[in-house]
Amino acid sequence: MKKLVIILLLAFSYWHLAFSQIGTWKAYMAYHDVQQIQKAGDDLFVMASNDLYQYNLNDQTIYTYDKTNGMSDTYITHIKWCPSAKYLIVAYQNSNIDLVSIENDVINISDLYAKVITGDKKINYITIHEQYAYLACGFGIVKLDVQNHEISESYMLNQNILNISIENNMLYAKTDDGVICGSMSKNLIDPNNWQKATTSPSFDDDNKDYNTYIETVKKLNPGGPKHNFFFNMKMHLGKLYTVGGGWYQFDNFKRPGTIQVLNEDGEWTIYQDDIKPAFAPKYQDVNSIAVDPLNENHVMVASCSGVYEFLDGKFKSNYTAGNTDYFESAASNGDPNYVRTDGIIYDQEGNLYCLNSSSKTGIIKRSSDGKWSGFMNKALIDKPDHAMRVMKGSMMDSRGLMWFVNAHSDHPSFFCYDYQNNEIYKYDNFTNEDGVSLGNVWAECICEDKDGNIWVGTDKGPVYLTSAELEDPSRGVIQYKVPRNDGSDYADYLLAGIDITSMAIDGAGRKWFGTNGNGVYLISADNNTQIQHFTTTNSPLLSDVIESIAINQQTGEVFFGTNQGLCSYISDAVEPSEEMTEDNVYAYPNPVDLNNYTGLITITGLTFNADVKITNAAGFLINEGRSNGGLFTWDGKDKSGHRVASGVYNVITATNDGNKGVVCKIAIIK
Repeated sequence: MKKLVIILLLAFSYWHLAFSQIGTWKAYMAYHDVQQIQKAGDDLFVMASNDLYQYNLNDQTIYTYDKTNGMSDTYITHIKWCPSAKYLIVAYQNSNIDLVSIENDVINISDLYAKVITGDKKINYITIHEQYAYLACGFGIVKLDVQNHEISESYMLNQNILNISIENNMLYAKTDDGVICGSMSKNLIDPNNWQKATTSPSFDDDNKDYNTYIETVKKLNPGGPKHNFFFNMKMHLGKLYTVGGGWYQFDNFKRPGTIQVLNEDGEWTIYQDDIKPAFAPKYQDVNSIAVDPLNENHVMVASCSGVYEFLDGKFKSNYTAGNTDYFESAASNGDPNYVRTDGIIYDQEGNLYCLNSSSKTGIIKRSSDGKWSGFMNKALIDKPDHAMRVMKGSMMDSRGLMWFVNAHSDHPSFFCYDYQNNEIYKYDNFTNEDGVSLGNVWAECICEDKDGNIWVGTDKGPVYLTSAELEDPSRGVIQYKVPRNDGSDYADYLLAGIDITSMAIDGAGRKWFGTNGNGVYLISADNNTQIQHFTTTNSPLLSDVIESIAINQQTGEVFFGTNQGLCSYISDAVEPSEEMTEDNVYAYPNPVDLNNYTGLITITGLTFNADVKITNAAGFLINEGRSNGGLFTWDGKDKSGHRVASGVYNVITATNDGNKGVVCKIAIIK
């Protein structure tokens, strides 16, 4: 029996390496660009790409920090080690503050961040004196007692303090207009105790640790992507393909061109980025990506300087105005740095399509044999002879039709392109089923749900088309009405007034909505229930501004590309299997050590809406339910809510139409 327990515990340990627990979060932060280094005993704290990691000089271990393991915020601007208090002061862009110990403990001090004051709260510099950290801010100075984890004083000087120096019991502050000072023996809260300095100390940055250890740090590999930019993402064969740049109605993001691929083993592949475009001065603002279905190592991306081709991660060619027919600049002077391509996508035969806004072609095709052609239709025309100005977000639906939006305030619309018959249909009637116009609307993203409905994300909330509306563009759109269930006949439009920026459908048919400033919503397949609403205040979500969403349908991991980087959430739904077999239906963790594990037990490999019954060895029913897509979770309790006893439990499955499925077993240890 002892030998069996050891084997089971070893298997349990292996599960922890192979699977992530439902409900857990992960952040994929960049640590590429080293900005500051602070030595703390035998450890180095490194601020890189506005993120933080810790390196031990003795055992050479690396520990990365992010919101999923204790940090309070994102985008770090300054770090400083306080030797007396033995804490690292971490200042964020929004004036939030964390104190971090060598033992990885994090204490948040949010007073400055939360306080409403007149003036700029931005932290420009940190100076350490004894157990105190003096923070140079846009309005004055904050004295932080690091030892006691509290702000002890604030000096409201109504000046932008750039730097602080302490000499001979005098506090010197460098401002936009010169240097002011005050005696630390006086009450510096009183502005009258500050005066213009007659002499000035050195305000040189203390770069000793950086200069000493930068060569050591350059050799480290804390992992992660190269950039925290994830404007567009696609899953393909278990890999997450991402690009970082983008554009909108008025301008480009001006982000560096980057293709970053998260592999199944958790490692990143960074595509070549030292590229000289054909005519544009910079390789930047890559906004959409397409993986060749005939060769996964062949990747095409769209940008604001045309289309780029990659093979095995290496740059191959740049197709744009000036070297390839059909591409055209959106600028009146033909500027080749303004060739606005977006919505790049392949069909199943390996033909490539991309959108070229404000051009005379509109839709450009590259056939699988490498030949270019173009398509234009009166439905695409905005200005005379030129296509819509912000065409983006292409997707292929289950019917083999290509959909995209025009995200421009002058002509908000979305389109269906039947590329096999070279026909296009325009939908620009944003009047709902009650005859109410949505007014001035932005159409920002588009997707198809499990029932074949086409959903469009707008700044007024999500709308959709059924098959009837698809056939008649003049009928307008539908805003789903969620019943209040309060005894009245009233209902509310689903997420009305919420700016929807991205959407994805999971294996259970549920809808994930990313927003501009409201985080992420998870809505049930029937649209009636808000299952989750993740924000930065109630979850480790990196930002409430969501630029993209992608789902690994085999693992249930939902990726959120935010304007502060990439994070993910392990959901309780995966793509259902076509059939249940002994090879694909299994439970994890298995065995389950209830002394050390309190999470959910997952049964995967199920068909859609499968019936699941859990019985004990004697055949008595312990619990039951239906699968979420291809996944069912059990909390290890019986129907009365009590933890079950040690033993082996049977998981008996059946399809939603009553056909017998398979049986797997779960071993419980207590």
